[in-house]
Amino acid sequence: MMSYVILKILSFFLVPSNVLVGIGLVGIILTRTHFARAGKRFLIVSVTLLFIIGVFPVGAVLTLPLEARFPPWRPGQSTPTGIIVLGGAINPVISAARGDVAINDAAERIIAIVKLARRYPNARVVFSGGNGNLFVSIPSEAVYAARLMEDLGVSRGRIMIEGRSRSTAENAAFTAHLVQPKPGERWLLITSAMHIPRAMGTFRKAGFLVEAYPVDYRTAGPQDLWEIPESLTAGVPITDMAVHEWLGLLAYWISDRTTALFPAPN
Repeated sequence: MMSYVILKILSFFLVPSNVLVGIGLVGIILTRTHFARAGKRFLIVSVTLLFIIGVFPVGAVLTLPLEARFPPWRPGQSTPTGIIVLGGAINPVISAARGDVAINDAAERIIAIVKLARRYPNARVVFSGGNGNLFVSIPSEAVYAARLMEDLGVSRGRIMIEGRSRSTAENAAFTAHLVQPKPGERWLLITSAMHIPRAMGTFRKAGFLVEAYPVDYRTAGPQDLWEIPESLTAGVPITDMAVHEWLGLLAYWISDRTTALFPAPN
């Protein structure tokens, strides 16, 4: 538990926009002291870098290699044994507060698993995702996901939920333990395209061979490098997400929780 808390706190301070805002706040404080000149420099650095990642395609440059690493899934000749979707599409805090399932901008994960469940009626359906909130004790994301999938027509008897995981490494380990995959079975893994490389490396490390099913693309392709932003901060969210994912890949490789620094298709 303690290591998870530490990683959660560290991840907050490693988000680029948080770092740059922090630099700006330090600059504001310093301008009220004898270090006013240094404070002004801090402010200039903060505003300049926020402008750069907001207006220029920094986020697209970082995201495109992640999303292009694994190609879109192709059905092939054999039908899947099971379909796994990783958490991240449902906000359990808002769901608990409002009494209904609240989905976010990663909702394509849920759309994909429901679509595949209908296409392959004999495939097992697995949702893996707990509650990563440090301060609120509420039902896991998996509980709400099962309810939503059932509302969308997936029989509750087909749905298996893994509601303990709080990280991609735990997704892999706990899901492998839950489904006990057998040689020759064909399992699909649904998650955001940006997250697919780390997820695939982690599942391989857990001894669970899956096929990548990337969804929730944040870029349209190389043409995004020439897009005119809609606002001065348009590029900040995707830059934050991409940096988080690259740092996650590095951290997982250093801690031996993935099979490669940048996993690739076999």
